[in-house]
Amino acid sequence: MTHLILASASPRRREILRGLGLAFTICPAQGEEKSDKTDPCELVEDLARHKGREVYDRLKAEGKLTESDLILSCDTVVSLDGKILGKPKDLADAKRMLTELSGRTHTVASGVALTLPDGRQFSSRDTTLVSFFAVSDGEIDAYLASEKVLDKAGAYAIQGGASRFVRHIEGDYLNVVGLPLFELLSLYRKKFGKNFLSSMEKAPIL
Repeated sequence: MTHLILASASPRRREILRGLGLAFTICPAQGEEKSDKTDPCELVEDLARHKGREVYDRLKAEGKLTESDLILSCDTVVSLDGKILGKPKDLADAKRMLTELSGRTHTVASGVALTLPDGRQFSSRDTTLVSFFAVSDGEIDAYLASEKVLDKAGAYAIQGGASRFVRHIEGDYLNVVGLPLFELLSLYRKKFGKNFLSSMEKAPIL
């Protein structure tokens, strides 16, 4: 069986993998995320590959990488009219982002990369369209007072209180949460001819 290494500290991605019954090790990528890509889709795929490579190089240098390991790395951004909305720098910036998204349809792009023990990488990306209702200043202020958003692209988490802002979604819901599961399963089957879920180590049933 293949042992999965998640190159992310995201609790949302951990929850998705745990919900699938998979066993995995958490080894977040370190350092500042950098890319010269400006297109949101190209950016997230590039950053996902960089994260996977950074973890691969570190584990290999430490002698902690085995032939059964597979590194999974991801990156997610929100964009509106082609403009990338990253993680807000403070609450004022978060309110600005949510105000921009109010009553509009934006794109959530996620990149996913698989890094093999021999250093080869395979990657892909997925996009989901998310439409918000028109949201008042009071609703935005109440949301920002109730949830931590500074670590979230676009200043919201769809699985949290911001779900009430969502009028319509077109595409993979889990892509918005932060792990493009359908794209991951498709990528794995395409490259290895196997089912991802049945190939990974399973968590013990308690």
